[in-house]
Amino acid sequence: MIGNFKRFDFQKKPLRQRNYLRPIVWALSYPAVWSHKTKIIKTGIEGLKPPYLILCNHNAFLDFMVLSAAIFPHRANYVVAIDGFLINEWLLRNVGCIGNRKFTNSIALVKNIIRAKNNGDIVALYPEARYSLCGTQSELPQSVGKLIKMMGVPVATLICHGHHVNSPFWRTGNQGVKRLEAEFTLLLTAGETKTLPVPEINKKIADAMVYDDFAWQKANNIRIENKNRAEGLHKVLYQCPACGAEYKMSSAQDELYCGRCGKRWRMTELGELEAVSGSTEFSHIPDWYEWERENVRREVENGTYSFSAKVRVDSLPNAKKFVDLGEGMLIHNMDGFVLTGEYQGEPYEERWAPKALYACHIEYNYAKKGDCIDLNNIADTLYIYPKGENFSVTKIALATEELHKKALRAEKIKEAASV
Repeated sequence: MIGNFKRFDFQKKPLRQRNYLRPIVWALSYPAVWSHKTKIIKTGIEGLKPPYLILCNHNAFLDFMVLSAAIFPHRANYVVAIDGFLINEWLLRNVGCIGNRKFTNSIALVKNIIRAKNNGDIVALYPEARYSLCGTQSELPQSVGKLIKMMGVPVATLICHGHHVNSPFWRTGNQGVKRLEAEFTLLLTAGETKTLPVPEINKKIADAMVYDDFAWQKANNIRIENKNRAEGLHKVLYQCPACGAEYKMSSAQDELYCGRCGKRWRMTELGELEAVSGSTEFSHIPDWYEWERENVRREVENGTYSFSAKVRVDSLPNAKKFVDLGEGMLIHNMDGFVLTGEYQGEPYEERWAPKALYACHIEYNYAKKGDCIDLNNIADTLYIYPKGENFSVTKIALATEELHKKALRAEKIKEAASV
């Protein structure tokens, strides 16, 4: 625990969404849903009534508005990261939000989810715990299956299509996409949640939460005419497939280019990439992203992955404001994350082992301070800004996921050997 701050109270029992706020939630949600001509496709949910759990994919703030429309006229309790409460903690609690720190194992969160279920309401959970980087599914925690067994209620999914295309994480803003879609589907009955084993529940969830916004865009002939549609894409596509250089990619208007070899790609109105000259290595953006993952995985498997840098650190102990902790040092390698620094004369060291983090949250130019990694423990949410230019928070996020997978494989091998 860094510093002597009042911490966010995660023990507070969740409130049922106040009746007087429900019309305001709907009034804020429906205009956005209507403006994008969102079609909500319902499958198997006839007669579905609270309490139940709804699992949603996560690409943009619009997700919350579509969710409110999908479950109308019922209310929900929403699991929200602590930074969301910066808007207004009183308001967030009274519209039914349950606070959490990303990628932590919180007993208080589980208790509050069970309390919300016992109140007879819907619990809305975004298991990816962060916006998708390129409009495809992210890693899911295996703990979701255990939670579902504990709840013993029906499970539905809400998979939104087009939200990343409309407002990509690497360049936020509303691009005015019409004809968005959302699939509201019953995934598990209450009986199935009680009888199916946890691994099977997790597999059903993983299969249900597969999506690809760029493939959806092309299939539905959704054209983005914004001349700056590629700006920021280099944050995700940080490695050049032509020369292999990392951290040399840039973007401007509708083009992506490498500062090392000079190769350029144009992003079409249908969200595909075309080489300005020469062959097109990856026309589908998620394919480029997965190629980067394969390269990171190779480093992890070879035991050569390593990153270190001086950093600036902000702490969010509560929902009031960030606290500047000054400079520190971040190391990320085969042993996980280590953050060291000093605050008000007291040195600190925080560690996150590979097994403890199945993923991490990153931000691009957060609050105009730069790209950052968001690491959490029960007491702190730390926004960590590496200095310099020779790094990519996207690569750090990919490495976090691959290190976790390697740790789990090693654990299984050890368990098998001990039998």
